[in-house]
Amino acid sequence: MQRHESPAYARYVLIILTLTYTCSYIDRYILSVLVEPIKAEMGVSDTLMGLLGGFAFALLYTLAGIPIARWADRGNRRSLIALGIAIWSLMTVACGFARSFAQLAVARVGVGIGEAACTPPAHSLLADYFPPQKRATALAVYSMGIPLGVMFGFLAGGWITYYFDWRMAFMVVGAPGLVLALLVRFTIHEPQRGRMEAATAHTQYSFGQTLGIIFRNRALLLIQIGGAFYSIAGYGLSFWIAPFFARVHQLPLHEMATWLAAGAFFGGVAGSFCAGFLADKLGRHSLRWYFLTPALALLIGLPVTITMLLTTDPRIALALFLVQQFTFFCYSGPIYAVLQFLVPASTRAMVVAVHLFILNLVGLGFGPLLIGMMNDSFNASLGAGGAIRLSLLVITIGTVVSVICFWLASRAGAVRSDQAAYLASNS
Repeated sequence: MQRHESPAYARYVLIILTLTYTCSYIDRYILSVLVEPIKAEMGVSDTLMGLLGGFAFALLYTLAGIPIARWADRGNRRSLIALGIAIWSLMTVACGFARSFAQLAVARVGVGIGEAACTPPAHSLLADYFPPQKRATALAVYSMGIPLGVMFGFLAGGWITYYFDWRMAFMVVGAPGLVLALLVRFTIHEPQRGRMEAATAHTQYSFGQTLGIIFRNRALLLIQIGGAFYSIAGYGLSFWIAPFFARVHQLPLHEMATWLAAGAFFGGVAGSFCAGFLADKLGRHSLRWYFLTPALALLIGLPVTITMLLTTDPRIALALFLVQQFTFFCYSGPIYAVLQFLVPASTRAMVVAVHLFILNLVGLGFGPLLIGMMNDSFNASLGAGGAIRLSLLVITIGTVVSVICFWLASRAGAVRSDQAAYLASNS
C-alpha cells in the first residue's frame, strides 16, 4: 500500500479539507455579524443587506459551480480546490478595501466564485479516500467546517470590529487562506477516481445525463426539493441571527458574537458528527436512515427554533440557539453521503454541484433577501425588533417542507431497490 492510500493519510486529507471548508465559511459568514456596522456606515436598507448576503454571493457561486464540478469530474481536484481558496481569500481581503456598497457587492461576488471550487471536488476526493460504509462519518466531519467557520466568523467579526473596525475584520480573516491554498496544492495527493468502487465507475457522463440521473430518481429529486426549503430557513436564519439578538435583546456586538460562536460551535459540531455517525450505524441495516436522521432532527428542531424566537429572555434564547444549531447541522453528513452512494463515481462532483446550485441559488439567494424585505415591510408597524422576529418565524416554514420531502425520499422505490447493493458494499 502506498502512503497516500493508507487510512492515516486519508484522515490527514479529511483534516485539511475540513480546514478548507472552515475557512470558506469564515469568509462567508463574517458578513452576518457585520450587518449593523456596515448598515450604519453605508446607510443601506435590510433589503440591500439581504441582497449582499444572498444573491451577491450566491448567483455566480451557483452558476460557476456547474462548470467547475464538470472540471473536477475530469481534472485534478486538488489543484482546483487550491485555486479556489486563493481566489476567495483575496476577494475577502478586498471586501475590507471597499469604499461603496457596489464595491463591496463586487468583492462578495468574487468570494462566491472562489468558493464554488470547494465542496464538489472535496466531496469527490473524500469518496475516493473513504469506503461507502464510512462516508457519512467522513462527510459529517468535513461538514463540521460549517459550524467551525460560523464560530470563527462570529468571533472575528465581533471582536476585531470592537477593537478596530469591520474593514479590518475582512482583511484579517481573508489572509490565512493563502497559506492554506499552498498546503492543499503541495500536500494532498490526487487519488485514482472511483478506486473504492468497481471499474464501471470510470464511465463519463454529460451534464444532461447527470440531470437525467437526478430527475429519474425520485429519492434524488426529493433531496433537491427538501434541501432547497431547508436552505431557505437555514441560510436565512444564520445570516440574520446576529441582527436578531442585537435588535430584540440589545446585546453588544462583541458579547453577542461570543455567545453565538459558542452555540454554533458546540451545537453545530455535535449535530454534524452525531448525525453522520448515527446514519452510518443505522444505515448498515437500512439505507432509509440516511434520510430519516436529518428529517427527525429537523422535526425536533422546529419547536426549539420557534421558542428561541419568541422568548423574551436572552439567556434562554442563546441556550436554545445551541440546540437549534445541533438539529440544523444534522443535514449535511447523511444527505451528502447518500448522494455519493446513489450516483456513479465519475459524476459525484457534478451531482453535488447541482445540489449546491439548488441549495444556494434558492436558499442562500432568497433566504437572507426575503427576510431583509420582510424586515423593511414590517418595520413601520412592528419596529425593528418585532419585524425581524416575525420574519424569522415565517421563514421556518421551510423546515416543515424539508421534513416531508426527506420522509418521502426514504420511502422511494429507488432507495429500496438499491438496498441490496448498499448492504453488499458494507459487508
